[in-house]
Amino acid sequence: MKFIGIDLGWTTGASGLCCLSWADNQLHLLNLDRRESNEDILAWIDTYAPSSESAIIAVDAPTLIPNATGMRLPDKLTHKHFHRYHAACYPANLGRPFAQRTVEFGLSLEARGFVHAPIIEAQKLGRFQIEVFPHPAIVNLFGLERILKYKKGKLSERRAELIKLRQYILDYLPNLEPSLKLPDLPEVPLTGLALKSVEDKLDSLICAYVGAYWWYWGLEKNLVLGDRTTGYIVIPASSSSSSPSP
Repeated sequence: MKFIGIDLGWTTGASGLCCLSWADNQLHLLNLDRRESNEDILAWIDTYAPSSESAIIAVDAPTLIPNATGMRLPDKLTHKHFHRYHAACYPANLGRPFAQRTVEFGLSLEARGFVHAPIIEAQKLGRFQIEVFPHPAIVNLFGLERILKYKKGKLSERRAELIKLRQYILDYLPNLEPSLKLPDLPEVPLTGLALKSVEDKLDSLICAYVGAYWWYWGLEKNLVLGDRTTGYIVIPASSSSSSPSP
């Protein structure tokens, strides 16, 4: 079983890519990469998850957008449950400039046999795709009181927060279940463009791990905000609190 994380560039720009594999009751990091176009991303996916293999692809982007205007139900629910952590997501509708790219990407995955999986049987083999959102996932997986703010702000502040994310990944993910064997991760650089590259890759690793966590535990230890009709986001449940109800 493979677990692929895609930190999709919603309009333009590179996307972070991660592939984890399941072997010997443990997750293993196979690849961290970045690609620009949807075509290049899909070619990378075809390499790591060919049609003969079971895999789940976890995408940080709204691949299901049923509403022409306004905000999707899952977006509203992130505001309801995660606003206090600063982890609410941007609204998605078909009028937004990113909608065509993100929806087409989901359709391209469906054409490759990756069905949407807002409901899943834990540890069942198959080809699935889900929408994920790293910020609340990071809060819940690592027991944080707010998000790590490595996306915005001064370069020095973003770098400090990204260093924290890297260390949380190294400290926590090998000790959670399922555990992720990590030989090492890219160092956090000093310059802006290089920093963005590492940010995208670490985000994609979080996406891939969330996909693995969903496959491994299903609804027992995950939240699903929304459904196949409204759009949905899968988020690991906090181990320290009861799951919120939509």
